[in-house]
Amino acid sequence: MRVLMLSKACLVGAYQTKLEMIGQTEDIDLLAVVPPFWNDPAGRIDLERSHTEGYTLVADPIRFNGDYHLHYYPKLRQRIDEFQPDIMHIDEEPYNLATWLAWRQSRARGAKTLFFSWQNIERGYPFPFSSMEKQVLGGVDFAIMGNQDSAVVWHNKGYSGPYKVIPQFGVDPERFHASTRADSGRGFVIGSANRRLVKEKGVDLLLKAAAKLPGTWRLHIAGEGPEKESLRGLARELSIERHVHFDGAISSDQMPAYLRQMDVLALCSRTQPNWKEQFGRVLVEAMSCEIPVVGSNCGEIPNVIGDAGLIFPEENIGALQAHLLELMQSEERRRALGKSGRRRVLENYTQAQIAMQTVAVYREMNAP
Repeated sequence: MRVLMLSKACLVGAYQTKLEMIGQTEDIDLLAVVPPFWNDPAGRIDLERSHTEGYTLVADPIRFNGDYHLHYYPKLRQRIDEFQPDIMHIDEEPYNLATWLAWRQSRARGAKTLFFSWQNIERGYPFPFSSMEKQVLGGVDFAIMGNQDSAVVWHNKGYSGPYKVIPQFGVDPERFHASTRADSGRGFVIGSANRRLVKEKGVDLLLKAAAKLPGTWRLHIAGEGPEKESLRGLARELSIERHVHFDGAISSDQMPAYLRQMDVLALCSRTQPNWKEQFGRVLVEAMSCEIPVVGSNCGEIPNVIGDAGLIFPEENIGALQAHLLELMQSEERRRALGKSGRRRVLENYTQAQIAMQTVAVYREMNAP
């Protein structure tokens, strides 16, 4: 079975582990097409060739680089003609030009098609994107949704075909593993590890909840972004600045060690008119390291955590503080939740699990 995957997300070396596992499956011949770089609003992302065994990874130019709606691959038709895929895996949302063109070009050559979507808030788009979206939803053979709400969104917008809910990427449990905790005299360490410090991540709620904690504690905040200075100001206003450490951007290579210094990781996301949490990757990374997690009930967070962590209602500082206090006062509770989190990751969220679930979709699509 020949599978051609179109994915700008797989520029990131760590994510290519999934491709290796798919490609090493006996009945899959995988060609992954990525751009040489992507002009992300947070900074240019260049192709990393970190995991390239068992499949073919090629970098093709794209036009309108950085534009989520308008970018496309001008050489894709040629790639399809040369590779002759049975399945075109379009790792893109169904409303953009790249998806529409890949769907049309693949279908014209007899390949089955699928799209991937994180979108968990129903949105309308102007013409021609609305028309492209409608055609893709009506003509694609399968869909992979990154979260439960996405399945509801696309059903409401007219998609009636088969689908599976599978996160785009998992974690590597060999990299994200537990370690011996530091001595208890260091105090209780709370962590927040978002890439961007923005309002929707709710770090201000964490500061306010931590300020109510007794005893010796400290809060480590990773990330850069527009909210950083206001968060510093809030820490001063709450008279907790000596407890709070702003650690800046943490690279993917540094993240496992960064998480392992924590006693708890908190993700305090809040729903906005145009956003709610689509997954919360840092949750599964922390859980894989046996770090207990506390999350709001924003978007997909409760489904990711399941019964392996603690959930609080969005914006409820008192409930967040109570969860932090519970974990602060009970090492046994922290250890139990850490073990549950690791177990949940191994059962659901490793790269191997995600790869095998994706291969199962291919096989279902290719069945007579």
